Amino acid sequence: MIPFVVRRDNDLVPNPIAQGGWGPTLGGQVVGGLLARAIEHHVAQDDLQPARLTVEILRRVASAPLRVTASVVRAGSRMRAVDATMTQDGELVARGSALYLRRGVQPDGEFFTTAVTLPPLPEEPERFDESVPMFIRAYGKDDGDRFPWQYSGPRYAWIREIRDLVDGEELSPFVRAAMAVDVTASLTNFSTRGLAFINADFTLTLSRLPVGPYIGLAALTHYSDAGVATGSSSLFDALGPIGSGVSTAIANFNFDAERKYREKTATAG
Repeated sequence: MIPFVVRRDNDLVPNPIAQGGWGPTLGGQVVGGLLARAIEHHVAQDDLQPARLTVEILRRVASAPLRVTASVVRAGSRMRAVDATMTQDGELVARGSALYLRRGVQPDGEFFTTAVTLPPLPEEPERFDESVPMFIRAYGKDDGDRFPWQYSGPRYAWIREIRDLVDGEELSPFVRAAMAVDVTASLTNFSTRGLAFINADFTLTLSRLPVGPYIGLAALTHYSDAGVATGSSSLFDALGPIGSGVSTAIANFNFDAERKYREKTATAG
């Protein structure tokens, strides 16, 4: 199956499948995944947990060769901070920052959290559709011609990456989560009229790394005013909750929600 990007000398060259739904630019999941990939190369200790990743998309990332570099900005006994940059033709187009925390003894006691229940894991098709970037099962309202998230009510998704991010490299759990959390933007910003907010940045928080190929998202909040939106989601794997996603977005009316999302989704129910 065609990967999102291939290596060419010191560059990473996107394939057409890496384009998102806003024109000939890279999808946020590819941008986030490549920044996370560069960051985790600087953290070798098994007892350090990636607890937070923030991805800032500073301009539209063209479907053209790019470079991603990362460096450690602080290393302590209980944490490590790593920054990454993505450039095209020497110009900064996106950046990421991550915080790793050292695992230790879990405190006693009961903790409160808002209860969230995802739909069960979907059945895998016998063969994945190679024309779409990922396998995603969307849950919301079954309303015939409309995409399931195009209504005012709860919505969920199970996501499974089906191709390499970089040719020949197996996806790590951290990279898989970094790619999945980008869906928070569309999951929380769909309205009854469609999707009219474009992602400006997103943050992933993790209490643990995901287990298995599937990552689930549940929409929690959407707040917007005067064309600026924030949204949040809960992230799950097959064993239970693993973290949260937060998206900030700005109004943009060039997204063909009905057509593009049907092209990007393998199944919807």
